[in-house]
Amino acid sequence: MTPYLDPRLPTAERISDLIGRLRLAEKINQLVHENTSIERLGIPAYNWWSEACHGVGRNGRATVFPQVIALAATWDRELVFQVASATSDEARAKFHAAVRAGFNGQQYQGLTFWTPNINIFRDPRWGRGQETFGEDPFLTGELGLAMVRGLQGNDPLHLKVAACAKHFAVHSGPESERHSFDVHPSAKDLAETYLPAFEKLVRGGVEAVMGAYNRVLGEPACASRFLLGDVLRGRWGFQGHVVSDCGAIDDFHQHHRVTPHAAASAALAVKNGCDLNCGCTFNDLSVAVKEGLITEAEIDTALSRLLATKFKLGLFDPEEKVAYARIPTRVIGSRENRLLARHAAAASFVLLKNERDLLPLPATPASMLVVGPTAANINALLGNYYGINPDMVTFMEGIAARVPEGCRLKYRPGCPISQEGAPGINYTFGAAGMSEYVVAVLGLDPTLEGEEGDSVASPLGGDRVRIEIPENQRRFLKELRKHSKRLILVLTGGSALAIPEEHELADAVIYAWYPGCEGGNALADVLFGDVSPSGRLPVTVPRRTEDLPAFSDYSMRGRTYRFATTEPLYPFGFGLSYGKIVYRHGQLARSQLNATCALRASVVLHNESDTAVDEAVQCYLVPPAFAPETPRSLLLDFKKVHVAARATVQVDFEIPPQALHLIDASGQPTWQPGDYTVHIGSASPGHRALALGAPVPQQLPLTLA
Repeated sequence: MTPYLDPRLPTAERISDLIGRLRLAEKINQLVHENTSIERLGIPAYNWWSEACHGVGRNGRATVFPQVIALAATWDRELVFQVASATSDEARAKFHAAVRAGFNGQQYQGLTFWTPNINIFRDPRWGRGQETFGEDPFLTGELGLAMVRGLQGNDPLHLKVAACAKHFAVHSGPESERHSFDVHPSAKDLAETYLPAFEKLVRGGVEAVMGAYNRVLGEPACASRFLLGDVLRGRWGFQGHVVSDCGAIDDFHQHHRVTPHAAASAALAVKNGCDLNCGCTFNDLSVAVKEGLITEAEIDTALSRLLATKFKLGLFDPEEKVAYARIPTRVIGSRENRLLARHAAAASFVLLKNERDLLPLPATPASMLVVGPTAANINALLGNYYGINPDMVTFMEGIAARVPEGCRLKYRPGCPISQEGAPGINYTFGAAGMSEYVVAVLGLDPTLEGEEGDSVASPLGGDRVRIEIPENQRRFLKELRKHSKRLILVLTGGSALAIPEEHELADAVIYAWYPGCEGGNALADVLFGDVSPSGRLPVTVPRRTEDLPAFSDYSMRGRTYRFATTEPLYPFGFGLSYGKIVYRHGQLARSQLNATCALRASVVLHNESDTAVDEAVQCYLVPPAFAPETPRSLLLDFKKVHVAARATVQVDFEIPPQALHLIDASGQPTWQPGDYTVHIGSASPGHRALALGAPVPQQLPLTLA
């Protein structure tokens, strides 16, 4: 057997044998995302570009799970793992079906998935923030790692699929400037905010890392000696491959102007650690070799990393030797996966207000009106980077399927999503006056926020100018309130929505995000009490746009729950439920610690209601105010626990001592002696959560010596 095709040999030996058989032009072709077949060696075509942001994307039928920001709102590592595992099952089944049909090498049909996006959602105006796990580095790292493990599987011989941590690094808009801006984060912000999630995924085994479009500290991120060399491969010991964002290598000479032409850009990227080009600029490596800008040995280094991934995926092994090749196509969009999508969507919904316990609704309401521009809007289920499903259940359809006969149910679109409505009579208000309950589904859809090129109604290439809901919807809701006996506001979107006036107008408020193919059924489950809402905000929601720093300012001062001093509308970590959880008996094993001691804390939860709930228990460190740049609080850990009706549960935390270090101005973790507080509760520290109805947290004094 030819050595590179012999699965009995060590992978390094197989890679070396294959590289020795390739011509320079063939090697270069392997470094761009579209690999043509090499017939003389029996190597099929392969396309590296596949997407699986929240389910297999852009490749036909798939289960559409809730958008990533919604998965973050579950605060549930195991649930994110299950969603990712189901996604990779469908991906494997689809890949092998395509291969057997002879469709090798088509885009979006491979096993290398450019997900998860673990950039920090530092500013709610960023349209792509919906792809992230929110604003906190610890939450992002924990849930991102759960997604990687679900995608890549646990087979000792092969990856199920290859995951990719993106976009490395310091990348979160503005979209309109992403190809040209140069960000100079402080050493503190870099170490404290922008790099920790990437480090966690790299040390956790993620197979690939994607570079960002922008420059960082003057260097293009996709050719940064500092990021790719010193940090990623040097400090963290990354062994996988690095891929450019799509078209990012062209930015070197076209926008960043750090190189004179394409050949120089390609050489700079490969020499500094970028192995794979999403695009075609690396084709100019042939010119770069002739001009002495790069050597064939340097190309071989990049190629060896890419081939290692292909061998890990079993692309050079017989199908019968690859366990994941036997996943049947019946898993695609299966009943089990739809049930998981429904459960995940319901678990992501955040109950922000429930005046006089309006929710859950009675089993047999007399009459209901469902209204709003996203109530029957399939886009509002999808978010961006989505798959396709033949049975998308809109909010209107889910409620219609749930209400019993005898209930008079009506639907009206109410108003356009962003433009002014037509003058004259609007039948919505009369229908509202005739209804016992009005469910108004308002907010955003992906035409208004998302990535450059996809958000066709966004004036800023996917970003938002303001974080309030569109003005025409605000006016519509004010008029609707006048005619509604009981008004439930359901918000759709992928980012913070500032709704201080709307909060007061509505009797109940639910944030439903972009919930996927089962979103409508999940909303009905929550509205009628089949599921108690357990979602918690993975972002802070300011009261108004003016409370935000400048969008292009990458300093963390004034941003997120950790550094903002202005009281928010809704705090990070906040969300209500239908039960009544009381936090009691908070304890620390030791109230004084030195730099070698772990923090051990516990709290007792008692459910004083007849409704079972899932509670996201959050543990924060509140440091003394050493300096203006000191975080106001830091998420140390969290656990999603089930608390049965009238039951009591103890929750324990064990925090490693390194998590108690603060980052100094030079970016180094330092042990800072002083009097701290350990906050254990259902939201981040602050008075606002209590004012909104959150349980009273446990505040435990801690001295670091």
